[in-house]
Amino acid sequence: MNPLPAEQLHKTLDNPKLQVAIYDATGRLMDKRKTSIQPSAIEDFQSYRDQANLIKRHAIENLDFYLEQIEENVTRRGGKVLWARDAADATRIVLELAREKNIRSIVKSKSMTTEEIELNEHLEHDKIEVVETDLGEYIIQLAHEKPYHIVAPALHKTRYEVADLFTEKLGVEREEVIEKQTMIARRVLREKFLAAELGITGANFLIADSGAIVLIENEGNARLTSSAPRIQIAVAGIEKVIPRAQDLATFLKVLGRSATGQPLTVYTSFLSGPRRPGEIDGPEEFYLLLIDNGRTRVLADKDKRQSLYCIRCGACLNHCPVYRKIGGHNYPWVYSGPIGAILSPQFHGVTQDPWLPFASSLCGACGEVCPVKIEIPKILLQLRTEVTRAKQREGKDVWERRAFRAWSWLMCRPKLYAFAGAAGGMIFGGSDSKAWWKKAPLPFRIGPLQKWLSQRDLPPPAARTFRQLWRERKALRDRTP
Repeated sequence: MNPLPAEQLHKTLDNPKLQVAIYDATGRLMDKRKTSIQPSAIEDFQSYRDQANLIKRHAIENLDFYLEQIEENVTRRGGKVLWARDAADATRIVLELAREKNIRSIVKSKSMTTEEIELNEHLEHDKIEVVETDLGEYIIQLAHEKPYHIVAPALHKTRYEVADLFTEKLGVEREEVIEKQTMIARRVLREKFLAAELGITGANFLIADSGAIVLIENEGNARLTSSAPRIQIAVAGIEKVIPRAQDLATFLKVLGRSATGQPLTVYTSFLSGPRRPGEIDGPEEFYLLLIDNGRTRVLADKDKRQSLYCIRCGACLNHCPVYRKIGGHNYPWVYSGPIGAILSPQFHGVTQDPWLPFASSLCGACGEVCPVKIEIPKILLQLRTEVTRAKQREGKDVWERRAFRAWSWLMCRPKLYAFAGAAGGMIFGGSDSKAWWKKAPLPFRIGPLQKWLSQRDLPPPAARTFRQLWRERKALRDRTP
């Protein structure tokens, strides 16, 4: 997780096709969400957001109890619960299980948690074939890329790029019609489903009082992944647990609407352990892998633990002006957009990618649309404070602190401030150059300030200050009969 290269950022900003793809896709999702939450579509959508927030708050604050409960109920139904402290622990557990069962082919449904722990890379390193079965995930797997969006991982790909990719990787005739591209992927993936020995899924929710794992999707691939292979592993973060089955109704009303603008997703599956006698499908063995990977560290912070309420709908990304400009691959981890800006620093520490909490306009759109009412702008401000304090401890912000002290000193002296403004207007006022500051005295051209201004426009001072304009206006008004 290195600092964001300016070249990579500018490459995204200077790519008109990519900019259009991001804006069109997120714009459609925004419009669909807006339509789906109208009073004519659902009565009092905001009350469901309130309920979802209260349920998640209760679950997170009593997480130890509900995790023990779900372990008990999954075990009672014939499944096995495995616990992983971190990503290395989780990948080791899956690898050991695959080796023990002599598994060489795996199908996977969409899962941000498995992306988080880089499970595919570890399995492929062990010469195990892993195939993503969600269409978007399958496309980016073929392209050897990371998800661009939490819900729509291939959002940045045009159908023409997908056509080229399928021709190159699958050896098929080039096809630009989206429906026919889908059929090509379906033919390939059906063979993978039939041959797979292990299916790996994520989990949208874990229901503590029944031990059920809930999968929510639109394509049916997760249902096939969980039912066709003889062994299934559901991989989930420990924060996915909710107390009761009846609580799920609240989340189903807000998740689909927030993610894709649907009143309800096409497939909602409840998985409760391995196949029972008399059942015609389902796995012979079922495992639930529960992952911490930094979540208990977030849980310990009372002010920011609400970050764990996230249900991965992607609404904050769609409404974020920063995400809509820089896209998903300019974020350092698999979680992009506003939710990534608050999760990544908490999982990895604020000294890793300290720029991330500042990659926000603080417009508040993310908090307004979050279906579980996470106060994302508030958490961003708290993380900015932590970043600043960390820099102070390490002595990395000496020039920035000096600049703000100088500014504070000047602002506390109104007459001197007025004189400085008038002088700046006389010297630089009316300049058309965006880089007027390069002609300024040396203190304005030191390295740190120049680096800061490389990513920002600093307009030249006005030829006349506000005070001068106000005096002129007042004089004119006094002369008017």
